[in-house]
Amino acid sequence: MSTQVLLDNVTVVLNRPKYPGNIGSVARCAKNMGIENVLVVSEVGYEEEKIRQMSTHLAADVVDRIRYEADLGKALSGFHYIVGTTARVGRARPAFQTPREAAAKLVEISKADRSALLFGSEDAGLTNEELRYGHLLVHIPVSERFRSINLSHAVMILCYEIFLAASGKKTFTPRLATSGELEGMYGHIRDVSLRIGFINPQNPEYWMTSIRRFLSRVELRSREVKIIRGFCRQLDWFCGKQNP
Repeated sequence: MSTQVLLDNVTVVLNRPKYPGNIGSVARCAKNMGIENVLVVSEVGYEEEKIRQMSTHLAADVVDRIRYEADLGKALSGFHYIVGTTARVGRARPAFQTPREAAAKLVEISKADRSALLFGSEDAGLTNEELRYGHLLVHIPVSERFRSINLSHAVMILCYEIFLAASGKKTFTPRLATSGELEGMYGHIRDVSLRIGFINPQNPEYWMTSIRRFLSRVELRSREVKIIRGFCRQLDWFCGKQNP
């Protein structure tokens, strides 16, 4: 597989960006590194002239192909692997990798599957709820004296590492389950777990966060998701049989 074909499986996803100029800058940075797919998630529109001013005419084709979605879950549903980005670390965001570590993993995945780099807004980043879509988290290490990074700069750092990693040794990688398939599975697990009393009904999402983290590390394939959902259906049927 050529480097460009691999990079065609990578999409930069911007969730609720504030400034149209930053969208243009991101398009330019992504194209510099051979990534030409950009997806913007927002319920508001953006002034296209300002986008094009910052992208320059050399990235005009990337701007022309930008996809716009209003809902993050819908926007990510077709991706098999999602890398979330965070400037903050803590108990709610315990496991993260550097851009170089994440790039090596994402390049392997992107040989057979569609992957997404998910970035939050310039001022707030991604919420814990939005980060739950990610299979892994990336944190860009910076100087303690000045921690703020422009959105397009963060995109450039990630895309640069991916571009370098894409030139490495090629190995076979199986097709993974899409985000949409995983969300359907998580919903199924949640419903069955509530029914059998496995998780606390007062705060089910708290318990589901741990389940999500565990299963996201496994990198499930579509067939394996179907097996898990089949188990959930059988368990649901058995509970109904025992308690008609």
